[in-house]
Parts: sequence; structure tokens; C-alpha cells
Amino acid sequence: MEEVKLIGSRKSLFCSRIEWALKIKGVSYDYLEEDLRNKSPTLVKYNPVHKKVPVLVHNGKPIAESLVILEYIDEIWKDNPLLPQDPYDRAFARFWAKFVDEKVLFGSFEACKTQLGEEKEKAIESAQESLAFLEKQIDGKKFFGGERIGYLDLVTGWIPLWLGVMEEVGEMKLLPAEKYPFLHKWSSNIIDVPLIRESIPSRDSLVNYFHASISYLRSLEDSKE
Repeated sequence: MEEVKLIGSRKSLFCSRIEWALKIKGVSYDYLEEDLRNKSPTLVKYNPVHKKVPVLVHNGKPIAESLVILEYIDEIWKDNPLLPQDPYDRAFARFWAKFVDEKVLFGSFEACKTQLGEEKEKAIESAQESLAFLEKQIDGKKFFGGERIGYLDLVTGWIPLWLGVMEEVGEMKLLPAEKYPFLHKWSSNIIDVPLIRESIPSRDSLVNYFHASISYLRSLEDSKE
């Protein structure tokens, strides 16, 4: 019998994308909740290099890094494919997934973390430039994957909840509806999908978590000055 375990945290957007993928595929799994501030021996055992979530354990074999895990899931369980079949389209989806993680997500978090002033304005501008590129990719589509959720939708699926939390905690606006109407429409479409909506943490828990994390990171930066 197949054994599938997901070591993760409900607050982690990287873990949520793996849960969504498993649910789309109809894969049964056990969820092992990890305390991100007190890492368990199980996490260290299965991901000794980075000691980070998520980690998918399939029949005793661990796979780390969310983008790698998504592709593994798609290759092992063939039903409801996530990546396109065409090689160019697959490469295209991988390019934008990397862009989302390295530019959109990182830029949004930096804008959230940066304190008020000129540096924050620059960080907001940089994040919005990245979001503008993403806006063009979803223009005229229901999902990035077309009429059904695909790989890039899962990678970008943090935006409807997590980005709003970053905006609140960072006291800023990154995604105004009038400037990014297609991303807002896509956000409504994806959050209306039951398996997505049912597998996200509460907004209050995320706000509290981000407030604590941002305060800690800012205190570290202040101590260096």
C-alpha cells in the first residue's frame, strides 16, 4: 500500500501548494504539522540539508523544495495533469513559476518587511513591476492553466490570501484592483474552487504570524545598525 506523508505548516504558502496538488490528484496523505520555530527530529531526518518545509515522503523516500515536489507529484500520479503536455508550454510554465517565487513573492515580502520611507517606496515599486508582468500572463484567462487549475496556478495560489496579509502587516497596497483587474479576477476564480478554499489557513492566524516574523526580522536589522 502506498504511503504518502506531507511534513509542513498550515501557515506556509509553499506547503499549501503541495496540499492543493495532492487533492487535485486525489492522493490520500497524512499531514505532519511542523512547528517552524522548533523543528522536529522528523523534519531534520527527512530534510537534513535545508531543514525546511515542505517535505513530501513517498514510501519512505523524501522529496524537498515545493517546485520540485509539484513536478514529482505530477509525474507519479498521472490523473489531472498539472503541467502542460507540450514541451514549450511546460518550459514556459516553469519559467513563470521561478519568476513568481524569485521576483513576485520575494519582492512582496521585502516590501512588507521594509519600514516606512524611501526604501519602502522603492520596494513597493519593484514588487508592483513584477506583479505587472504576471498581470499580462493572466489577461483573458480563467486560470493560468486555461480553463482548469494547473501548475502555475498552484505556484501563484498564495496571492489571494498571503499577499493581502503582507499588505496589512506592511501597511501598504501592492495589488490595487484598478491597476491589476485580471489578477483580481483570477484570485476570485481560484479561491472559489472548494479544494483551494478548504485548504488555506485563517487570515487572523497568518496576520499574527506575519506580525511576529516581521517584527523579529526588523529587530535583527536594527541591531546591526
